[in-house]
Amino acid sequence: MLTLNNYEKHYWSQNKLVIGIDEAGRGPLAGPLVVAGVVFPKDYYSEEIYDSKKLTEKKREQLYEIIIRDALYYDIVIVEVATIEKLNILEATREAMSQIALKTGVEVVLTDAMKLYLDKEVVDIVKGDQKSVSIAAASILAKVTRDRIMYQLDEIYPEFNFKNNKGYPTRQHFAALDKYGVTEIHRKNYKPVIQAMQNKLF
Repeated sequence: MLTLNNYEKHYWSQNKLVIGIDEAGRGPLAGPLVVAGVVFPKDYYSEEIYDSKKLTEKKREQLYEIIIRDALYYDIVIVEVATIEKLNILEATREAMSQIALKTGVEVVLTDAMKLYLDKEVVDIVKGDQKSVSIAAASILAKVTRDRIMYQLDEIYPEFNFKNNKGYPTRQHFAALDKYGVTEIHRKNYKPVIQAMQNKLF
């Protein structure tokens, strides 16, 4: 597993910096969405930074510290459940990514297959977290941050086992929804959560 920096090199050769942006938490039934952006210095290279989903938790934690040490700039935005419910998950993701992109003076934005409509050059890359070191780094920051939040939420709602399922739709999570009902951190416009709420009415 090796994430290349070919996209970055193209712009670095033009003396342009780039920001890579990615998210964690679009699919879960509960908990926030976390979006992160990372700007590395020109010619940055890493043999270890890769798609966060392909790394162990221990490795992600180690790389998190390396990324925030090496980055010229990074940003992490936590999107609460109320915003996800208001906007829908796609638009909530796009808004948070745009917010991060616009806060920087960086000219080029790389995203993991997310179109952004900005007055900047945006390159949306399919499987970008495996093809761009900046996006991969952002995916790690987002994933580690979100996992830490879910560990905290597990202490508040231990019956949902968030420390293991991280809010994703597992069989155990469905069973807990059926038994205990919906919490304030569940996304109430997601179909399984809607179903759980309806079941409690009858």
